[in-house]
Amino acid sequence: MSNVEKAKKNKKKGGGAKDAEPEEKPEKEVTADKKKKKGAEKDVKEEKDSGKGKGPGKKALAAMQEALRKMREEEEKAQREEEERIRAIEEAEKARQEQLRVEQERKEKKKQKEKERKERLKAEGKYLTPKQKADRARALALVEALKAQGLVIGEKKPKSAHKKSDPHYNSHDKNTDAQAAQSEVEVKIVDVKKEESEEKEDEIKDSWDMISSEEEEEEEAADKAEKAKAETSELEKKMDGVKVKSDSESEDESGSDDSGSEDDDSDDSEGDKNENRLQKIKQRIQKRREKAEKKRSLDVLRAPIVCVLGHVDTGKTKILDKLRRTNVQDGEAGGITQQIGATNVPIDAIKEQGKIVKGFSQMELRVPGLLIIDTPGHESFSNLRNRGSSLCDIAILVVDIMHGLEPQTIESINLLKNKKTPFVVALNKIDRLYDWNSTPKKDIRETIKAQAPNTIVEFERRTKEVILQFAEQGLNAALFYENPDTRSYVSLVPTSAITGEGMGNILALIVEICQNMLAKRLMFSEELQATVLEVKAISGLGTTIDAILVNGYLREGDTMVLAGTEGPIVTQIRSLLMPQPLKELRVKNAYIDHKEVKAAQGVKIAAKELEKAIAGLNLYVAQQPDEVEVLTKEVSHELKSALSHIKVHDRGVYVQASTLGSLEALLEFLRSSKIPYCSFRIGPVVKKDVMKASTMLEHESRYATILAFDVKVERDAQELADAVGVKIFQADIIYHLFDKFTAYTEELKQKKRDEFKSIAVFPCKLRVLPQFIFNSRDPIVMGVMIEAGIVKEGTPICVPSKEFVELGIVTGIESNHKPVESARKGQEVCIKIEPIPGEAPKMFGRHFDEKDMLVSKISRQSIDACKDYFRDDLVKTDWQLMVELKKMFEIL
Repeated sequence: MSNVEKAKKNKKKGGGAKDAEPEEKPEKEVTADKKKKKGAEKDVKEEKDSGKGKGPGKKALAAMQEALRKMREEEEKAQREEEERIRAIEEAEKARQEQLRVEQERKEKKKQKEKERKERLKAEGKYLTPKQKADRARALALVEALKAQGLVIGEKKPKSAHKKSDPHYNSHDKNTDAQAAQSEVEVKIVDVKKEESEEKEDEIKDSWDMISSEEEEEEEAADKAEKAKAETSELEKKMDGVKVKSDSESEDESGSDDSGSEDDDSDDSEGDKNENRLQKIKQRIQKRREKAEKKRSLDVLRAPIVCVLGHVDTGKTKILDKLRRTNVQDGEAGGITQQIGATNVPIDAIKEQGKIVKGFSQMELRVPGLLIIDTPGHESFSNLRNRGSSLCDIAILVVDIMHGLEPQTIESINLLKNKKTPFVVALNKIDRLYDWNSTPKKDIRETIKAQAPNTIVEFERRTKEVILQFAEQGLNAALFYENPDTRSYVSLVPTSAITGEGMGNILALIVEICQNMLAKRLMFSEELQATVLEVKAISGLGTTIDAILVNGYLREGDTMVLAGTEGPIVTQIRSLLMPQPLKELRVKNAYIDHKEVKAAQGVKIAAKELEKAIAGLNLYVAQQPDEVEVLTKEVSHELKSALSHIKVHDRGVYVQASTLGSLEALLEFLRSSKIPYCSFRIGPVVKKDVMKASTMLEHESRYATILAFDVKVERDAQELADAVGVKIFQADIIYHLFDKFTAYTEELKQKKRDEFKSIAVFPCKLRVLPQFIFNSRDPIVMGVMIEAGIVKEGTPICVPSKEFVELGIVTGIESNHKPVESARKGQEVCIKIEPIPGEAPKMFGRHFDEKDMLVSKISRQSIDACKDYFRDDLVKTDWQLMVELKKMFEIL
């Protein structure tokens, strides 16, 4: 074998070796890869194991961070967008404000410019108001019409520069023009050449008149207006005989007509003018009052107004009945006065009654009579007593000699003290003294002397008791015939309204006090002073008012201003009605119609729009039309204070009464009784009232009622009320009405109580008496001591210490072997607890024992039911226990 071949063989062998190496290498790599994989798996396992103990892996963390970053970016983006939007809104608002400001400035400048122009024209006398422009147009139209009829009217020569500057020349020129026009109308012949020359002169203009502007137009218009007015005034005088209004009148008219078109400055001037006008009217009224005050004289006295006050059932109305010889008291509902009444007692009647009194016949009588006001005596009518006492010059305080001073008597004394009104006391009901002998037609002093000694002793004892009670009220009192000083001592006059004893004495005493002590106060004044006593609906007359005319005159056709619930009422007096002498104003009589009434009188006024009049406020009469505005303001001021008293509620009863006085009394009574009222009206109950009251049915059914006090209920209204479910309570006595309503509410309340009896749970805490376990299971019968609260039949019992396990319901309670409905704190009673149906009976000794305290299981529903319908049954300690249990049961 050659060397070449050996070399080739060796090459092949080397290549084979080389080729064999790569085959071996993959095996090593495979083993290495396996090891790596095992290590990686081990790492993953370790990571998993560590992840289980420590938290999320790196990938999860990265994903979470990415999500948070994206969320943050979105929030920032949303915030940027919101800021952009807010900035855009603010910029738009700024732009709008700027635009408004610019617009406002432009308007102000325009307004100022217009104002300056008007001021300049006004100063030059060239400014024309719309009224004057209309006058000018009318005048020009009249001139044209006259020209069309063939009348030749002389043209006015235009003003030249020197004419304008010389007012004397100007006025002279006007006069000559007017005369020329007049002569032309009369003669109706004009020189043609003269007319042509005038027309030529008209065409010539001065240099000042060559400007074409707004001012020039205004001035031309003013010139034309002057010319036209001059011509028409002359023509109208000649042809139609129509009077031309003076410049001052036209100015006034223009001021009132174009008040809307005038600018702020003219409004201010108008306001000043109006203020000045009102001031002048006030001064005129004041001067009239001062003049009337000066005219007053001691020779001319008005009738004194006497108010009768006192407690209910002391005999106030009966005394007046005796004075009047009438029988008003028997005609009243329940014999109770519930309205103010006024009676005019003429001087002849006083003379007749007083002739039995010693020395009365020698007395010179200067008063024309007495006006006596009768007031109610109940506590509810304090508003009417207050109204009556504020009117009177002197009062009669009626005191029952058998009872002395009573609550409303003391209230009346305080009213009189506050108003510093002098009064005399009628010691009434002396005929009820034991063994009293009546002698009506004698002086009371003689009558007392003629009594038996024991009667005189009783009379003196009771009189001294009354004097002592007056002393307790801070007043000196003495019998009128023993009075040391009438100014510092109150006079007591013994009277009997039944027999008529002492009536003459009390009238004589009042007349004497009025003429001697009150003469200055009683001087007649022509200035009107009147007060509305009552608002009353009367069939045939509509709504009328009873007024007391204290001073002055009232005439038919007068414009009167008085207060109403919706503002001052301005109306014309249709008729002045007065009862016959010695008749009550409030009792329906044959009234006498008067054209004029002089003070002091009780008068019934019939007029329109009196439905909403308010009693107790002053009545005014406007003697001239322009005084109405001043008087309405005066009345409005009085009205504000009066209206603040009548306040209605959203939910409440509907109230109706015959007069405002009795309505006020009823509302006051309801307020004190805590009964809300939603609306009220004066007059009979009609369908409209039932509809209004029915609105309460959907809110609170117990208030869907009408309290009708001393009014009729129309038949159709009653039928509608029955149909819709509205209750109407009708009564003539205020207390009966209240009793009916309270009985109705109690009935409704009882129904609700019966309805919620099973829901309401009273709070109680019971301690088991272990020696009195009569039955330990189904039912549990045992003795308990009531630690707190009240236990009743139907009360569910549970044990708080044993996870509030429910024992059952109390179905029976016995005390001293007698069944009772309920038991209170401190009592030891035997109770029977029956298990709740469907539940396993509980047992004493297993579910609870003598150490556990038992309580009633309350809930939110039971607490609400107790609050709404059983509030009066629970005392303060019961409510404290309720709060404790509420916390225990974790009730919200």
